Amino acid sequence: MSARSDQTESQSVNAQEQMVAGSAWMTAGSIFSRILGAVYIIPWSIWFGSFFLQGNALYGKGYNIYSFFLIAAIAGVPSAIAKQVAHYNALNEYGISVRLYQRGLVIAVGTGVAIAALMYFGAGLFTGGDDNLIPVLHSLAWAILIIPTMSLTRGYFQGFQQMAPSAISQFVEQLARVAYMLITAFLIMKVLKGDWVTAVAQSTLAAAVGALCGLLILGVYYWRRRGHFQALVRHSNNALVVPANQLYREIVAQAVPFIVLGAGITIFQLIDQYTFAPIMHLAGNYSDTYLNDLFALFGVNANKIIMITISLASALAITVVPLLSEAYTRGNKREISGQLTNAFLMFEFVMIPSALGMSAVARPLNIVFYGHAQEALGASILAFSSYLSIILGLYTVVSALMQGISQNRRAVKYFLVGTVVKFVVQWPLVYVFGAFGPLMATGVGFLVTCYLIIHSLNVQFGIYYVTIAKQSNGILLSAIVTFVIARLVVWGGEALLGDGRMTSFVITAVAAVLGGGFYVYTMLHSRLADTIMGPRMAGLRRRLHIR
Repeated sequence: MSARSDQTESQSVNAQEQMVAGSAWMTAGSIFSRILGAVYIIPWSIWFGSFFLQGNALYGKGYNIYSFFLIAAIAGVPSAIAKQVAHYNALNEYGISVRLYQRGLVIAVGTGVAIAALMYFGAGLFTGGDDNLIPVLHSLAWAILIIPTMSLTRGYFQGFQQMAPSAISQFVEQLARVAYMLITAFLIMKVLKGDWVTAVAQSTLAAAVGALCGLLILGVYYWRRRGHFQALVRHSNNALVVPANQLYREIVAQAVPFIVLGAGITIFQLIDQYTFAPIMHLAGNYSDTYLNDLFALFGVNANKIIMITISLASALAITVVPLLSEAYTRGNKREISGQLTNAFLMFEFVMIPSALGMSAVARPLNIVFYGHAQEALGASILAFSSYLSIILGLYTVVSALMQGISQNRRAVKYFLVGTVVKFVVQWPLVYVFGAFGPLMATGVGFLVTCYLIIHSLNVQFGIYYVTIAKQSNGILLSAIVTFVIARLVVWGGEALLGDGRMTSFVITAVAAVLGGGFYVYTMLHSRLADTIMGPRMAGLRRRLHIR
């Protein structure tokens, strides 16, 4: 009995170490990619000049539609592949994992071609009356031909707990995309004095350029590690015989829920995109240009920045799925419960201070990225969106947890309940609160979904709420002090230096260093970081000379 207990404890520790290591890679790749995806907006906005808000609104509308089509094209296959590969790897059936990847490629390529054709030739059906969207959707359709194969290969690596290829390819993809965007925007807007719609279309075409570069990086990694994969296949049990048709059924059965849940945030954004203007027209006599500006503020500008912190949750979610799948395959309920608890604590550990810190520096941060256009309203929306990001990040994590334990249908049902709630409260909240209404409706909808999922997880497996509450108190207290420090730096900095773009950058950087430094110090000094992130934090504490 003692030996079995030691083995279970060892597996739990190894799972936590894998989760932390995987999260580190995925977080790094995701964060750097998100930062690149947000920082480009600074020169981009300068070059677009007076057309910036209109151009950014067009860009955001195009990307919302593209994101939905992309999720349909990928069809949830990468996450499903990661989950099923981890499942068969846990059974030492690596040969079946390879066949899963091969069958998944067939599906990914087929759906990519079909969805890209629908988006390209049917672009006029999705514009909502804005014909400027047509060339943007044409540009984005090319990316859908490439990204399914790239995403599928990332899922294959993740199923083997190899997160580095995914993280590095993600960073290279974003780097190439941003480089192409900036080069074309500068040439069209500043050198050629061209049309802003053409510049936006080229900026969206950058998605295909980035995807091609990301796929090449993955190809290099696969080629270098092919010997390792072949060795695993040779030493497999080879006890299971799974027909090709069954593999396809497994992929599709796992993938469909990933489509709905993975598209959750995008679906809510599309609801905002197609309902905001009609509701506002009923609320008052507003011009389309003004409503486009408002949409850019809450639906694009703020969203682009908060996705940096939400990417922390996304990285964690991607890491948790294959680990939970392995524990579920072994039928280890205690391990599942422990991993659920660890996942929530890791989420709180990074998300709460990030969201509060971003809210504290909302005004100078908004000026750094978007200048002084509608700065007061933009800063208020960004601050509100920072708090909302906690709920969005939590949804990303809990939906992944449900998928990891094969509760896909239940997770989809709970998401649909949240979507109905979003629809119900959307009209009155937008009518009364204007640009804040869609954000409030999104928060309410996702909060309902998160509550239902967490309640279900607790009933089935048990979540150590006492452990979470005990650690949460320390996290929340340190995060609040971090917020206060950052806020004081902003107030003092703006009083002394003003609110120019460069001075706002300095103020934001100083606030982030001081506030973030305090949080890191208290987490390491209190040993809370060791409890949540594992024993590796002791080494970091020694290097920083923290006792």
